[in-house]
Amino acid sequence: MARSLVDEFVILVVTDPCRLGAHVEVEEVLTSTSIINSWDLPELLNCERVTVRAHRSRLVQGSSYFRGLLSGSFSESRLEDIPIQWNPEVFLDVLRCIYGCPLDIASRNFLHLLEAALYFGVDVLLSKCKSWLSVLALSKGLESPPMELNDLISIWNFGLEHASDFVPDLCAAYLAKNFMLLKSNKFFGNVPYELLMHCIKHPHLTVDSEMHLADGLLVWLDANRRNLESSTSIQNDLIILMEQVHYSLLPLWFTAGKRKSHIFSKYADQSIDLVIRLMKMSSIRLVDMLGDSCPADLRVRLSEYSERLDLSGCPHMNAAIMVLSVLPNSYYINTVWKKSLKTFLMNLEDGERNRFQSYQRSLPILSFERVQEVDISKCPSLDVKSVIECLSKSFPSLTKLRAAYLLNFKMTTLCKVLQKFPQLREVDLTVDITPVILGQASVVYSSPASIQTASNLYMIGGINSINSGQDNCSVSYITRLTLEGRSDICDTELQSISRLCDSLQYLNIKGCVLVSDACIADIIQRCTRLQSIIVCYTSFAGNSVRALCTSISTLKEPMNSIATNLRMLHMSGCKGVNEALLTNLISQTHKLKSLCLKDTEVTDTVLCKFSGCSLEMLDISNTMVSRPALAHVISKNYGLKCLKARGCKTLLQVDSDRNSADFFFSWFGQELVNGLDKRCGLEELEMGWGFSYSSFESMRPAITFLRSISLGLGGSLGEHSLKLLPSACPLLESVIFYFQDISDSALTNIMTSLKHLQELALCYCFGDISMLGFKFPIPNLRKLRLERVTRWMTSDDLFVLTQSCPNLIELSLVGCVLLNSGCQTIISTGWPGMISLHLEDCGGITEKGVSSFFDCVALEDLLLRHNGSGIERNFILNAASKLPMLRIISLDMCDARDSDFDVPEEKNGCYLRIVKIARCKSKRCAFGIGAPMHKETMVMVWNSKDLTKTLVKERL
Repeated sequence: MARSLVDEFVILVVTDPCRLGAHVEVEEVLTSTSIINSWDLPELLNCERVTVRAHRSRLVQGSSYFRGLLSGSFSESRLEDIPIQWNPEVFLDVLRCIYGCPLDIASRNFLHLLEAALYFGVDVLLSKCKSWLSVLALSKGLESPPMELNDLISIWNFGLEHASDFVPDLCAAYLAKNFMLLKSNKFFGNVPYELLMHCIKHPHLTVDSEMHLADGLLVWLDANRRNLESSTSIQNDLIILMEQVHYSLLPLWFTAGKRKSHIFSKYADQSIDLVIRLMKMSSIRLVDMLGDSCPADLRVRLSEYSERLDLSGCPHMNAAIMVLSVLPNSYYINTVWKKSLKTFLMNLEDGERNRFQSYQRSLPILSFERVQEVDISKCPSLDVKSVIECLSKSFPSLTKLRAAYLLNFKMTTLCKVLQKFPQLREVDLTVDITPVILGQASVVYSSPASIQTASNLYMIGGINSINSGQDNCSVSYITRLTLEGRSDICDTELQSISRLCDSLQYLNIKGCVLVSDACIADIIQRCTRLQSIIVCYTSFAGNSVRALCTSISTLKEPMNSIATNLRMLHMSGCKGVNEALLTNLISQTHKLKSLCLKDTEVTDTVLCKFSGCSLEMLDISNTMVSRPALAHVISKNYGLKCLKARGCKTLLQVDSDRNSADFFFSWFGQELVNGLDKRCGLEELEMGWGFSYSSFESMRPAITFLRSISLGLGGSLGEHSLKLLPSACPLLESVIFYFQDISDSALTNIMTSLKHLQELALCYCFGDISMLGFKFPIPNLRKLRLERVTRWMTSDDLFVLTQSCPNLIELSLVGCVLLNSGCQTIISTGWPGMISLHLEDCGGITEKGVSSFFDCVALEDLLLRHNGSGIERNFILNAASKLPMLRIISLDMCDARDSDFDVPEEKNGCYLRIVKIARCKSKRCAFGIGAPMHKETMVMVWNSKDLTKTLVKERL
């Protein structure tokens, strides 16, 4: 009897082979599975050997390893002491699983548990591992923390080595679902080729856009370049990998910028060719051109995990591509799918609501309920009105819509958007702000559309159309509305929209020149929850200020004003507010985090009334604010991260030695240093008058984390400070200097030491600057402005610049008089992805015409002035047709070959928003005719309604 009782148990002696011979305080710990639920695991693991008394039958039942060891007929099966050489922590978890205890599986221990489950044959543990990995790979929520990429790779490799059927597929599913997150991981280049390919082909592949997939592949290819070039078979694998990208869906600016890539260049040309061809096709014709099978290359990648859809920068995107993307694969099995799809698209374009809805019911349009954000910015071929109808079924949970730089997005469409997407919270309809700011330009004459008053606009077509749709519009819960630059919005339209959006917390109407002060006041009074308001360069004035300051009744605070709850107030260029009203407004805005008073009539009296202590951004550029008022704000706001005070001449006032500018900035720096225990320090700084070497030195402890610095007229860092800049501010991404004395050595130090530098501007600077500072590789530089500082630049120098700064997307050269027409080719081949190009007084770049710039197919902003009188009369028309993303073009009549330019009176499908044509007149002096003087500028601005022509005396 005694013997049988003993036979019920075995003694498991667990030792870690990796720790044999290591010094430990405790040699052995004894325990039993009878108290397994109360094991003190840290104590058990802090010894050389763990001895566990366990039930023989339980081990046999739960583990095939122990079943074979303890149930067989060989001698070992009768052993009472069984040695186990395994990681004690893992083996104890195996025992706990066999005995039904809960386990904490995580990416750090998953692989160890899986290996133990396979080795000891514990099916329960294997099932738990599979369940954990399945939840991680397939769940739609946040049930499990993310897995480290290195762990994922190890698990994938282990699964392949041990022929574990579920591991590779779930690893690929996890990588596919989390591709957006993991492609930026520093170990992404370590992902095995097979895993990457399995991921891309997996139905769960989730990317915001095709660009993110291509970008991830390029990162991987760059990390594996040496291996990929070693054999022909690997080259074939590379081709197969790159063929997985849908090149017809890449943004134009992305592919144009990759033309110089050794690996991607041929695919970039293929993509650009596809985009140009697709732009010329209507939705109906595109369907006609398709084959009978599913057009996979034209379908936007959407999965059940998609949360964001980014189609921005795709000028060819149309309704057909959108509809093709939201239909199931099974739809294309039907042989008549093309016919039914064409009928659907025709009804979509005709706007026949009833017929459209019937066809919408007939088409099996999929619903992607997790998609919350859609970006269709810069998609000029997209019929927004039609697409909204289609997407309302596909994205019922949409909360954010960005449709910036779309002139065909009318206010009537916005009303429909608010109807179709009840969960919508944020809308961004930004367009380029018109260069003619009312009240700030000397207007000679203007076409009727630009001078209509708000009252006159009640009689203009389009107003009734938005009102006619209002009856069926329910109240929206929009909290954030951006209408920046919309010169097509008048009072009536904005008021109609605001009636539907009384939950607004953020309103941006910057540059909405037709909106009156009375209208802005009316909106403020209606939208009592406003916390952020951006009204720069509008008619914001007395009525609006009074509306902000007037007490309102709320449930929480019976007598309060909107101003007291403001977190952001930006009113640049609003000069119609008198000192008394502005003082009242500023005195109430004590919760502000961002305040912009640039180009206003703000005084010290006004600024001193600000009592807030939460300010993070302050912009008083080009105002008469002096040091005492600025000091008053700084002393209370240690959380200040951004200060802009360029153009403030009064900061240089010298009353006494103690009040000198140097003393002020020394005090300023000390105030910032005193607050460093509460925050990280300044991140953005723009200064001018009064800022000097000693100012910089006193502020050094507070600008360690500076990311952007701009120094203008009246300020000077000096040679020593310029050389110290990279060491004092190693995180700088933007450096902008006006009228500074810069040497070659200082510039070289900046270019070679600032590893994060993305923007450099040297404007009207002087000093001994040569090409030396630009001969070093600066791969991160994206924006470069050299204005009146590189007169010596030749075509050879320009070529060197293309090699050292290969990734520029914005370039401005002014006063490079030695450049010639051959430089066009240097620019277009050196920077094929250029988005903004400004060339002025650059020798004879355009004296033989302009053709090579058309190779920069992604250009959005082009300025060519005083570069040679060879520009063809039809250049604007050609540019608009050959550069599909071009929105702004600026020319000078001096450069016209035939003394004039043809300008499109109708849009005719082009994307142009602003055309500026300047005119000069000859300046006479004692010695005859001198250099030309700027006389006037003709400005043409298209919006969603019409074309406005304005002639101003200034050169814009």
